[in-house]
Amino acid sequence: MTSDTVRQFTVAADDDGVRLDRWFKRHLPQVGFATVSRWARTGQIRIDGKRADPADRLAAGQVLRVPPGGAPAERAPRARQPLSEEQIEQADAMVIHQDRAAIVLNKPPGLATQGGSGTKEHVDGLLDAFAGDGPRPRLVHRLDKDTSGVLLIARTPGSAAFFSKRFSGRSARKIYWALVVGVPEIGDGLIELPLAKQPGTGGEKMMVDESERGQIARTRYRVIDRAGNRAAWVELQPLTGRTHQLRVHMAAIGYPIVGDGKYGGQAAFLTGSISRKMHLHARRLFIDHPDGAPLDVTAPLPEHFAASMAQLGFGESDGEALLQAPSVPAREAKKAAAKAHAKQYRKERRGERRGRQRGERGPAGKPPGKVAAKPAAGARTKPAGKPRPLGRKPKTH
Repeated sequence: MTSDTVRQFTVAADDDGVRLDRWFKRHLPQVGFATVSRWARTGQIRIDGKRADPADRLAAGQVLRVPPGGAPAERAPRARQPLSEEQIEQADAMVIHQDRAAIVLNKPPGLATQGGSGTKEHVDGLLDAFAGDGPRPRLVHRLDKDTSGVLLIARTPGSAAFFSKRFSGRSARKIYWALVVGVPEIGDGLIELPLAKQPGTGGEKMMVDESERGQIARTRYRVIDRAGNRAAWVELQPLTGRTHQLRVHMAAIGYPIVGDGKYGGQAAFLTGSISRKMHLHARRLFIDHPDGAPLDVTAPLPEHFAASMAQLGFGESDGEALLQAPSVPAREAKKAAAKAHAKQYRKERRGERRGRQRGERGPAGKPPGKVAAKPAAGARTKPAGKPRPLGRKPKTH
């Protein structure tokens, strides 16, 4: 669809800081980059009445003039499958936090994050329950089907880009709780074992691979409590985000996650009344938020996990003491401050770019193998030393 008249758009808060060409891709996808460049070159696109460049960054509240030929994002939206009343109730029951930019779910075990071959029921299929009249919310990371806990959903394209950048930049910090078979002799360790897809499994299973194919993978673990020599309750922090990383790493050092038969085989199941479901829970997420204060969310344990904790004599309060808000390392704090300063500088100088000589520009500021007891063959873990900030990055664990 095109427009025969000049249109004006007010830049929304969700688009603050986005490049002009990216704004068009979000809101006027039918207008190609070549057209945007031509309009900018001939002065037909204006920001607050001034000529604009495709690389200019927009600020919330600015008024954007678009010449004839463009139209607001009225392309036919993806046909939404109506959800049943039961599905809407299921989606609402998972919500543990929501605001303008984010929805945080406590995903139950057994529910896939996304669809796939033979998978019809999944979180992504329930997100229309939160759309209302706005854009469809988006997944920004994933959890394994049998892993429960914190799952972040972005409400808008802008917040999706913001959160995705925090995950890919490894500034998002994640903590998992797990019950494992046996008790690591080193109570606080770092596992460093490269991982790769296991041949012949279609990418559905990972393996330790110390050849050139293996990708660096690092997991911090800490024993919170133990049930004799039978089992241990551990805190896990993925410092990288490889597929199934936590599960492969714990099995590789000889302490498979309870219920994880895929990587631990029969040794991953405890006798007695302990559930055979997997005992891996994304307990907490700490991540920057586009509105300012960081988002810090904790997810309650699923029923089977809580029951196993009680049977083994573990009290949740013992783990809560370790869940203090993570301090931001000095280096990260400096980088964040430099980035904020650079953004403010760009805003103040916006509109002056075309009028200044190259030599007048100020200098660009530049913000400013080895582990626990009983490791399997080839496993490298080591004592962790100083406590580190909580973990990072998306992908399935």
